[in-house]
Amino acid sequence: MIKILYFARLRDSLNRGEEQLEYSAAINTGEKLLSALKSRGAPWQDALDKTQLLMSVNQTMASPDASIQDGDEVAFFPPVTGG
Repeated sequence: MIKILYFARLRDSLNRGEEQLEYSAAINTGEKLLSALKSRGAPWQDALDKTQLLMSVNQTMASPDASIQDGDEVAFFPPVTGG
């Protein structure tokens, strides 16, 4: 299983802060995971397409081509600015 966390506006748009997804070789990178989530249609497509998203794997910032393995925690969040 992959634990997926959503933060900020993503959590609001998707009405959930987290979910579990069965791991498969078809979703073994961040990019492939995002593609699988977007394929669910609305509101997933809209929420995950609006802005550049940041991603972490096991609480470490990661690029879209980062490897994902069974048991990993993946978090998605929009860029934030300070003031």
